[in-house]
Amino acid sequence: MNQKKIQKPYFLFPSAIALLLLLGSTALFLPLSRQWLKSKVFQERVDKQKDNNSEKVLSLISFSPQQRQSELKAIAKNSKSDSRSRALYLLAQDAKEQQKPQLALKYLQNLDKDYPILAAPILLQRGLVYRSLDRNEEAIFTWETLIKNHPNSPMVAEAVYLLGKFDPQYWQSYQEKILQFTNHPRTQETIRQLLEKNPARLDLLLVLAKSDPRDNLTRDRLIADFSNKLTPENWQAIADGYWQQGKYRKAAETYINADHNGSNAYRIARGLHLSRENTQAKKLYQSYIKEFPNNRETALALKHLASLSNNKESLKYLDLLSEKFPEKAAKTTLEKARRLERLKEKNPAKKIRQSLLTKYPNSQAAADYRWKKAQKFAADRDLKKAIQTAKEIVSQNSESYLVPQASFWIGKWSQKLGDHREESKTAFEYVLNNHPQSYYAWRSAVLLGWEVDSFTTTIYGNPTLDKPITRSLPPAGSDTFKELYLLGQDRDAWNYFLVEIKSKPELSVKEKFTEGLLNVAKGNYQLGTYQIWSLQNQEDPQQKQEWQSLRQTPQYWQTLFPIAYKEIISNWSQKRQINPVLITSLIRRESRFQTSVKSVAGATGLMQLMPTTGAWVANKIGLENYSLTNPDDNVNLGTKYLKHIHQLYDNNSLLAIASYNAGPANVNKWINRYGFEDPDVFVETIPFPETKNYVKAVFGGYWNYLRIYNPEIARLLSERSSVANNNKKKTPAIAKAKARDF
Repeated sequence: MNQKKIQKPYFLFPSAIALLLLLGSTALFLPLSRQWLKSKVFQERVDKQKDNNSEKVLSLISFSPQQRQSELKAIAKNSKSDSRSRALYLLAQDAKEQQKPQLALKYLQNLDKDYPILAAPILLQRGLVYRSLDRNEEAIFTWETLIKNHPNSPMVAEAVYLLGKFDPQYWQSYQEKILQFTNHPRTQETIRQLLEKNPARLDLLLVLAKSDPRDNLTRDRLIADFSNKLTPENWQAIADGYWQQGKYRKAAETYINADHNGSNAYRIARGLHLSRENTQAKKLYQSYIKEFPNNRETALALKHLASLSNNKESLKYLDLLSEKFPEKAAKTTLEKARRLERLKEKNPAKKIRQSLLTKYPNSQAAADYRWKKAQKFAADRDLKKAIQTAKEIVSQNSESYLVPQASFWIGKWSQKLGDHREESKTAFEYVLNNHPQSYYAWRSAVLLGWEVDSFTTTIYGNPTLDKPITRSLPPAGSDTFKELYLLGQDRDAWNYFLVEIKSKPELSVKEKFTEGLLNVAKGNYQLGTYQIWSLQNQEDPQQKQEWQSLRQTPQYWQTLFPIAYKEIISNWSQKRQINPVLITSLIRRESRFQTSVKSVAGATGLMQLMPTTGAWVANKIGLENYSLTNPDDNVNLGTKYLKHIHQLYDNNSLLAIASYNAGPANVNKWINRYGFEDPDVFVETIPFPETKNYVKAVFGGYWNYLRIYNPEIARLLSERSSVANNNKKKTPAIAKAKARDF
């Protein structure tokens, strides 16, 4: 792939003096210069210069102290400004890391006055430097000043914890102050210190049970030792903690002692259900729907009752679910058809399926039914009917996840008809314009002739990925939190955010996204990307709109597809001669970049290698001492194995990636059974759903890394998006019109 980096144009502005000289009158120089200094244009220029310097500081956060030192020092010599303050703060942090406390103190001196947004963190850091210099009285005075002057800052929790290290009496003296920051890890550590002195402090045990989601030991102790003193509210908090940690059986038992309401009653039944106590769970679900017929969980209770019942009995629960919750009726109708088929009642099942198209034509269930019909027509070689049925999905089910797939296959089937080239091109362009993040957008780009690598050339590629040099501003949180995040101070930023969201029973989409963003920044890629991916499951229209807006931002996609372990991947991809972006996407799918994660089967680390596979590869390359949880060892062994299976299939990455998941024996069997004339048909006929989804996820991820970070592909898609948006403005129904025109 040939990529050309496009340089942004820059402009030189004349100075104020040059402009005045052009006026041709020295008599007017002084008054005009004063007027100029006050002018909006001058202020914009000052702001621009300030922003440029700050941008420079922020672009250095990923560099080592040695790499960024000279540039930060140069900016720190400027007059007072945000950029100077930011540079000084980072220089102080670097000096601390290099164990140069005197230098750190120099950078921090009086910085809290010039940099008020980070005044509390600066005081905390200054106290730490004093402590490292054994100037303990000054450290204590600084932290006490922090508590006095910034009582609402989460840094108070840090300060109290550190003061207690000098004298435990501080923990008791400032107890009330830190209890306003119960989510802060230092508050929890302080409480544990207090409990060591007085283990029977019920009030503090309850704080831990409510504020630390992972502390099941404290919850167990509360139930064992203090059950007769717990209020329904206490039981509720303990049960919620168990539920959050997936301890569903314990949660169910605990909810019994909390207030009796619909949500708790449902969780009691569901907890037993998840613990496979199906008989008792079924009885509780039946009681629940009688007592709480209109609660939001009633729909779930009816659905679970249907799943716990035989085919005939389940029909009455499905009917009740459709009647009481019309918004669930379409999906319920489809499930009812499946149940009837199991009862060998094929005609009623067929009628029910057909009713989807008349009663619920815009539903996901109707889209599922249409897609099955389209596939059946295609299998019977009636491509015109297949195309027409797929068009109905695009026009009638525009919100369905099936739209990109249906649109792509309209293009493929049109190609096979021979005389429909323009129709085929229109279909592929529709996918790229409207669903650019999908696997089928990549396949459309390939068939349109874009230089994005295909199944047979992916291994050889080495595309450019340009990671943003600065972080984007989080959409939620306080200004201080955002400043800490922008400066790469992730631990402090995380603690700030934890405190800020502690009292909210339900987070907004922006807050949930910010939480995921922080987890990714901390290297907790698995949890962070899952949190962001799950934002799509919004029922509230306003929250769904908020998600849609976030989805239009580069930050959303960059966080969902992070670039991690770049140097290790680049090193081994070069040695193995494998496309580094393909390796990155495979790792993202396998482990979400978690180095120690283990599957149920025992696959370990970033590339999820089985111990036997790792041992076999290690023997091949003569690697004696290795660990599958060591990132370098894992990628070394994983890329060697990936190269090996590529060689088995003449470097066809589709077959290699399928083999990486299902094994060469299965892939060979599928080639013999289904043939391999058309790779897109082969993907759709893979009989293992897990492997089919795996192949699409890896190549979809590969495409998304190109789409997000490759300058040329991003430019091409941006141009297409602009054209598509202009067309939509001219014709609001362009998407539906195109669907009909395929």
